[in-house]
Amino acid sequence: MKIRALKLTLSQRLSLAFSILLLACCGMSAWLQIRANVMHEMEVVQGLSRDLAKSIALDTQVTGEEGLQPDAVRRLFDQLMVVNPSVEVYLLDPAGRIIGHAAPLGHLKRGKVELAPVLRFLNGGMLPILGDDPRSDSRRKVFSAAALHANGRDVGYIYVVLQGEAHDQLAARGVVSSVLRTTLWSMALVALLGLLAGLIAFRLITRPLRRLTVTMQHFDTRAEPIVMPALQSPVGGQRDEIAILESSFSQMAGRIGEQWQELKQLDIDRRELVANISHDLRTPLGSLHGYLETLSAKDDTLDAAERQRYLGIALAQSRKVGKLAQTLFELARLEHGFVEPAMEEFLFSDLLQDVFQKFELQAENKGVELRAQLSASAPLVTADLGMIERVLTNLLDNAIRHTPAGGNVEVSVARLADSVQITVSDTGPGLPPELMDKLFRRPFALTGERRDGGGLGLLIVHRILQLHHSQIVLRADAGRGASFSFGLTVAGADK
Repeated sequence: MKIRALKLTLSQRLSLAFSILLLACCGMSAWLQIRANVMHEMEVVQGLSRDLAKSIALDTQVTGEEGLQPDAVRRLFDQLMVVNPSVEVYLLDPAGRIIGHAAPLGHLKRGKVELAPVLRFLNGGMLPILGDDPRSDSRRKVFSAAALHANGRDVGYIYVVLQGEAHDQLAARGVVSSVLRTTLWSMALVALLGLLAGLIAFRLITRPLRRLTVTMQHFDTRAEPIVMPALQSPVGGQRDEIAILESSFSQMAGRIGEQWQELKQLDIDRRELVANISHDLRTPLGSLHGYLETLSAKDDTLDAAERQRYLGIALAQSRKVGKLAQTLFELARLEHGFVEPAMEEFLFSDLLQDVFQKFELQAENKGVELRAQLSASAPLVTADLGMIERVLTNLLDNAIRHTPAGGNVEVSVARLADSVQITVSDTGPGLPPELMDKLFRRPFALTGERRDGGGLGLLIVHRILQLHHSQIVLRADAGRGASFSFGLTVAGADK
C-alpha cells in the first residue's frame, strides 16, 4: 500500500521546518548545558580536592624503608570513606600498575592506570583533567594524585578517584541539582515561547504571500484576465521580497490584462477586416458575374453597342477587384516588414504638383477644387519618394471621394524646426467621433456611403509613415471635414 505524502502549504512547511530546527537547537542547547554543568562540577570538585592526594601522602604511612606499603591503603580507604564516601584511593607503582586498593572483590576492572593524565595533573595542567576509573573498563573521572618518594627516589603514586561508585549510584537514582533542573525547565519554557512566537511570526510574514496566492488563483480561474487593481507598491528603498513580488505580479497582471484587451480588439478588427473585404469583393464580383452571365446567355440577341456596354461595366468591376487585391497585397507586405524605405532627398512641392496633375480630371468631374498652400521657402525633405507619393495619392483620393460638389481639397505645407508639416483637409462630412480612435487600425466606412477600400488606403498611409518614424493625425477643424496631418524630416536634419 502506497503512503500518500502529506500535502502541506508553504506556511505549514516553513512552520514545521522551524519547529524541527528549534527543537533540535533546544535539544543541543540542553545537552551542552548538561555537559557544561557536569564539566563545571568536575572542575570544581577537582579544584577543591587538588591537594587531597598530597595530604594523604604526607599524613599517612603509605611508604616505608622498604618502599610502598599496600596494606596501608585499605586502612586509609576505610578512614576516608567515613569522611567522604565518594572518594576511592589507589596505590600505583611507577609504571601505573595498581598495587594497593580497598575495592570489594570483583569491583576492580583495570589493573593499570594511564599515567599521562596523572603527570599532566602533577604539572599543573588546566582542569578538569580526566583519568582512568579502575572500577570501569572505559569510564574516565576526575582525580587527585601525588607522587610518592622513598630514600630519595620515586616509588609510585597516590591516585584518588574523586567521584567513585557511591557518587555514581547516587547520580543514577536521579538526584540532579536544583540549579540544573531550573535551567532545563527554563530552557523548555523559552523553547515553547520561541516556538509560539516563531509560528506567529511565520503567520504574519507569510500573510501577504497567502493573499498573493489567493489573488493569483482568482486571476487564473477567470474566464478572461482583467486589469488587476494596483497592490501596494514597496516604498522606495524597501527590500521586502514579498512586497516586491506583489508589486511585480500586479504590474504583470496589468500588462496581461491590457494585452488581452488588445488581442480581443485585434481579433474584432480582424473579423471586421474579413467582413469588410468580403463586402468589398462581393459587390464587384457579383456585378462582374452578372454581366458576364448576361453576355453568355444573350450573345445572339445583343447588338454591338449593348455588348460593348456590358463588357465595359464588367471590365470596370474587374479593375476594381484587381485594385483591391493589389491594395491588400501592398498592406500585407507593409504589415509583415517586407518593405524598407529607400531614402532620398527631393522637393515636396514638385511631388505635390505631380500628384495634383494625376487627380485633376477626377476632381474636375466631381466639381471639387484642388488647392495647395506652400511656404515661401520649400526645403528638401528626406523620405522614400514612391512611398510618400502613395501617401498623398491615398489621402487625396479619399478626400475627393468624400467631398461633395462645390467643395475643395487643400494641401498645406508648413516648415517647422527640423521637419515639414503636411496637412490634407477637405470640406466633406468629416468623421464621427466614434471612428477616430480606430481609424488607422482597420478599414472603415461611413454609414450609408459606398465602400471603395478607403479604409485600406488609410492603413497603408499609417504603416508607410511608421516606416518613416512619423505619425498621421486626424485633426478636428470646426466647420470643415476631415483634416489629416503628418511630418517629414528636412534633408540634413538627422545628420
